[in-house]
Amino acid sequence: MIRYLAFLIFLNVPVFSQSTILSGQDTSRRPIITAVPFLLISPDSRGSSMGETGVATSPDVNSVYWNNAKLAFIDKKYGFGMSYVPWLGKIVDDMSVSYLSGFYKLDQVQTVGLSMKYFDLGEIQLTDNQGLSLGVENPKELSTAFTYSRKLTNDLSIGGSARYIWSNLTGSISNYSDAKAGNSFSVDLGVYYNKEISLVNRTSELSFGSHISNIGGKITYGSSKSLDFIPVNLRVGTSLKTFLDQYNSITLAVDLNKLMVPSPPIYEVDINGNYVIDPTTNQAKILKGKNPNRSVLSGIFSSFSDAPDGFSEEIKEITISTGLEYWYREIFSFRGGYFLENMDKGGRKFLTLGLGIKYNNLGVDFSYLSTPQNDHPLAETMRFSLSFLFDKVDDIDGN
Repeated sequence: MIRYLAFLIFLNVPVFSQSTILSGQDTSRRPIITAVPFLLISPDSRGSSMGETGVATSPDVNSVYWNNAKLAFIDKKYGFGMSYVPWLGKIVDDMSVSYLSGFYKLDQVQTVGLSMKYFDLGEIQLTDNQGLSLGVENPKELSTAFTYSRKLTNDLSIGGSARYIWSNLTGSISNYSDAKAGNSFSVDLGVYYNKEISLVNRTSELSFGSHISNIGGKITYGSSKSLDFIPVNLRVGTSLKTFLDQYNSITLAVDLNKLMVPSPPIYEVDINGNYVIDPTTNQAKILKGKNPNRSVLSGIFSSFSDAPDGFSEEIKEITISTGLEYWYREIFSFRGGYFLENMDKGGRKFLTLGLGIKYNNLGVDFSYLSTPQNDHPLAETMRFSLSFLFDKVDDIDGN
């Protein structure tokens, strides 16, 4: 195996705090690993600064990532945004995520959107198994999506997105092996409910949201027999926005996430820690759990019941995000949040903070991520976002 491929696997370890054992296994810690994990990297400053919440918060130009159904409720005619994230700065200095998004409101009930995420993994020196140089490559990944969002009632909306995924982890390495760039297509489905209520004699907005992202075909970087799941993800959550007075408002949000892909089973190993191969199937014997080599639909529908330790392990696969957002005159905002993942499923824990400023059509946002360990790969991750929103819908319609 070419060494640089192993290094890319290592890069995915700190990104989502996942690990795998090539010889033997850790039967107590079984994080779920998928291809193209960059699809799960939060691209914008607002949602990431609120502890990775966004499925039920108020709509903005980046709603396509968090919940595409929210776009139907946006109160501007059109707009676009851009975000930049220096990624894993504790390890490398040339890895980044760039995100572009835009929307156009067709009428009072229909909105369309476009988005693109670009993941630059930086330059990597390649060598073969003998240590001979194969040159320098710059692996990169890209996804583009088209979104349609529609109101069903004054309080309820749905959304759908179609996405193309391209992942080139090999570059010209294909000259030396059968490795190649991977491609896949996926769809996102979302629903959003927003209702104005009275809470303690104050006007409030209660929202619920659900979003399933990256429902799509498996991806391969070589042989058609070697196919990997992409990160199908279910996000559900709620938020409550309360207007303290005419100038001040505060929002509390909670999101729950679960990957809808097969949970890793427990395999039988010999005294040396190597997998025991079943001679009839030529595959590793499974002691507990289900075979992960399933179809996409089977992987999605069985993802709530396939963990080796049953329901207790399924609960561990759910991450919890909590966030708070304060606005003054809809001009200045302060945000904070906390993200929690079970130790057996990755163990990510971090505190997030952020600021936002709106001036006329321009919005500027910043977020900062702090981890309990100073040397954690995600420590001190920063995100920068700009947005440009134009013309209130009421102004356009002449109301």
